[in-house]
Amino acid sequence: MMRLQVPGYELLSQAHTLSYSFSGTGVNVAAGLANFGYTGYLISALPDNAVGDAAVSYLKKLGISQSFIKRSGKHVGMYFLENGFGSRSSRVTYTNRLESSFNRAPEGIYDFENIAEKVDVMHFCGISLAMNDSVRFHMKSFAKAVKERGGMVVFDCNYRPSLWGDGGYESAKPHYEDMLYLADIVMMNEQDAMHILKMETEETSRREQLMKLIPKVAKKYDLSVVAGTHRSINKDNKHSLCGFIYKNHTFTFSDTITFSVYDRIGAGDAYTSGILYGELEGFSTEKTVAFAVTAGMLAHTIVGDTPMSSQYDIQKAMTESVGDVER
Repeated sequence: MMRLQVPGYELLSQAHTLSYSFSGTGVNVAAGLANFGYTGYLISALPDNAVGDAAVSYLKKLGISQSFIKRSGKHVGMYFLENGFGSRSSRVTYTNRLESSFNRAPEGIYDFENIAEKVDVMHFCGISLAMNDSVRFHMKSFAKAVKERGGMVVFDCNYRPSLWGDGGYESAKPHYEDMLYLADIVMMNEQDAMHILKMETEETSRREQLMKLIPKVAKKYDLSVVAGTHRSINKDNKHSLCGFIYKNHTFTFSDTITFSVYDRIGAGDAYTSGILYGELEGFSTEKTVAFAVTAGMLAHTIVGDTPMSSQYDIQKAMTESVGDVER
């Protein structure tokens, strides 16, 4: 997607200029892993025009391979970002999304069997499930091709109520279940289990709900790893973040870290890239969740959706307090 950002803390109705970049959950996770030394690909469609060219150029800067990108259609989905301040929340307004090249890509445009032979891990996002039947068909077909060839399927629930509309949870549930049955690693928390999957618990605190429901999710869908975060926003507008992993029938929680926020959009994708990096590198669960939550924290300090921190940046932040200028 194209991100169009209002300068500073102005409202869209006040601004006269916008800065643009390109992002999306797939872009962010692939770029995060590219920062860690892996080869990241994006499977998508972009228009064969100047806007599509600009998007491809931007992906190159992020170190993402364009080998599997198709050029078709005429549009890129866009969103406008107004930065919040104090008690006023940030606001995202989507436009042109349903007409995007990605959403309008015809059946058969992607050679999933060939792609699945060349990738080890494929990340899928629940936001894409909300688009249309064609996108959902592409997602499920590709996930099946990856599984059949021994690859790892990662599914991020990433439920967006505004995209599913009225009766969204009921409409979303069967599609989410299809992806969960195909997944190995899932990014979610207890809210997804209760609202999308309709699981019930008598527990009242979020931590207790999480510990009651996530093991049931992992057992039902035969998941090797479930990971996610709990976030709280404090009175001084600082955020607190705690990450978790459920693996081998055991929960591992990170320390809760509190920090100031410069740009929140995309920070969850940085956390996901940290979880995947830890799993791919064979880290202990303690190190993986600590690495991931630190990656998420650092993403809040950098403008733009896409995580830009290296392993060195994250490991340094894990072990050192904030210091003076590095020279």
